[in-house]
Amino acid sequence: MLCFSLTVPATRASVPELGALLVGAGRSVIAGGLALLVLAAKRERLPARADLKSLALVALGVVFGFPLCSAIALGSVPAVHALTIVGLVPMATALLAVLRNGERPSPKFWLASSLGALSVFAFGFTQARLHVVAADGWMLAAVLSAAFGYTEGARLTPRLGGWRVISWALVLSLPLCLGLSLWAVKVQPLRAAITWRAWLGLGYVGVVSMYLGFFAWYHGLTRTSIARASQVQLAQPVLGFLWSWLLLGERVTPAMLCTAGFVLVCAAWASRSRAPALRLAEGKSSHAPGERSAALRIS
Repeated sequence: MLCFSLTVPATRASVPELGALLVGAGRSVIAGGLALLVLAAKRERLPARADLKSLALVALGVVFGFPLCSAIALGSVPAVHALTIVGLVPMATALLAVLRNGERPSPKFWLASSLGALSVFAFGFTQARLHVVAADGWMLAAVLSAAFGYTEGARLTPRLGGWRVISWALVLSLPLCLGLSLWAVKVQPLRAAITWRAWLGLGYVGVVSMYLGFFAWYHGLTRTSIARASQVQLAQPVLGFLWSWLLLGERVTPAMLCTAGFVLVCAAWASRSRAPALRLAEGKSSHAPGERSAALRIS
């Protein structure tokens, strides 16, 4: 989350000068080039045909969906506004983990997760004086894309390994991302003078947010349930507020610090919650000896 927490501020620093499409697609070109070098250096085999569909879904969510939608939104709203919407990612990820992976979070988990997300919204709409704008639709699409990509990647990671999942998703997407980047430069030629901050922001989201950060993220998802791990994401908007102050000049207030503390408490509470034990049916003998429940639990 430390790597991902700089994503929104770095994108906001780049978009006004480089354009949303170039930042959204260009970051994937940078990461895809790195992934291609890593895969070639390690002489990795091509992914199995059975994994291509899942890799395409991962790419749809985290290579195309989140980068492009968030970059478009950040062309017209400040970083702290976008970070408020990003506070929905943990809840969206947990919901998709239930729908696609059959996980069964406990009521305490949902309560803690909801309180954490609501606290971020409460801060944004009271202290930051945010208001609903059209760009919020793009940010909501980015949230759903991220949650979908995280969930699908977690399903594939135990078989391939986290770094291979994001690497192959990027490499498979590289031709299209490169084409979009070239088209973006043709439609909106680069300015004669672009600040170092814009280039640094693009470099960060390309190298760290789009690639290296996923090494740790997908590896972590193999060590616990997706729903439980997703609650660590509650720290992303809180840390993002801090980076927005340091990099973009936004002011840190006591309310922000209180929100940060409360969100981290909620994240810890959600992560420690357990799913309720399955109530065995009276016809227990109907199950084959040693059969395990298909439902995944948070432990």
